[in-house]
Amino acid sequence: MEEKQARFNTVTRRKPVSIKPAPSAFRSRLTRDRHLYLMLLPVIGFYLMFKYAPMAGEVIAFKDYRFADGLFGSRWVGFKHFESLFQSIDFWRVLRNTLLLNVYSLVFGFPVPIGLALLLNEVRREWYKRIVQNLLYLPHFISWAVLGGIFIAMLSPSTGVVNMVLTKVFGIDPIYFMASSAWWPFAYTLSGIWREAGWGTILYLAAMASIDPQLYEAAKMDGASKLRQIWHITLPGIRSTIAILLVLRMGQMMDVGLEQTLVLQNMSVLDVADVISTYVYRVGLQNMNYSYTTALGLFQSAVGLILVVGVNRLTRVFGERGLW
Repeated sequence: MEEKQARFNTVTRRKPVSIKPAPSAFRSRLTRDRHLYLMLLPVIGFYLMFKYAPMAGEVIAFKDYRFADGLFGSRWVGFKHFESLFQSIDFWRVLRNTLLLNVYSLVFGFPVPIGLALLLNEVRREWYKRIVQNLLYLPHFISWAVLGGIFIAMLSPSTGVVNMVLTKVFGIDPIYFMASSAWWPFAYTLSGIWREAGWGTILYLAAMASIDPQLYEAAKMDGASKLRQIWHITLPGIRSTIAILLVLRMGQMMDVGLEQTLVLQNMSVLDVADVISTYVYRVGLQNMNYSYTTALGLFQSAVGLILVVGVNRLTRVFGERGLW
């Protein structure tokens, strides 16, 4: 009995064995994918430097900014520049032009990559499919300075290919597309489709590649036509991709590319071609009215944020994932 008690006392006096806690899931992923995270550092640095750091400059919208006084030394004026902005006739004009051009691009340009992807997805000759794909997204890599010059030359009333066809085939007098306020928005929208449609097609083709081929085989056995297969299999299969790209596109409704507009616009069509980006460039940089245009940029960003959040919530209501 005494021997058993001695053994028990010996066991109870032993030091407890230390158990190392298991590493967290985040630390495990960080260790396993450290090379991928290192490759991500330049991207994070880019966004921190050129996207988040400039947000400190938004305070200029509430000040009378002067170079001599600096960012934090300039005098506070509250909402003075916002009041001037909403009372300006030029502001409402450029806002109308920006929204109209974006609506045209959304209505006529957004469905084009979807249609091209559906057509290319049905092509069975790989060599032909590759050639068409390359020709479609080649304009995306060409600068607007070059692409805009080509586009203007094509629409020229004297030597342009389009007017030559209209005159010789249909007997229509030459049309000044780039100098007409009625035709310029059409030309602008068409040039944007020409440059970006092929790039968007790649995204939809990648989404279509993830659709299970057995669904098409089952549809064929049931006697479904190509149109039925596209409607009931392909389009539902890329619906989430369409929803995400639509949310991103809605976030750009208050933004029109500066380079494209500057290349294509001229004084004859300034009433429909002057948009927020060109207005900010002219008033803010050339006339050095920094506070006023910063207020405009802040308003532009706020509306874009509201559109993204609203459309993303609407997307989730319809059963899609959305951005978050």
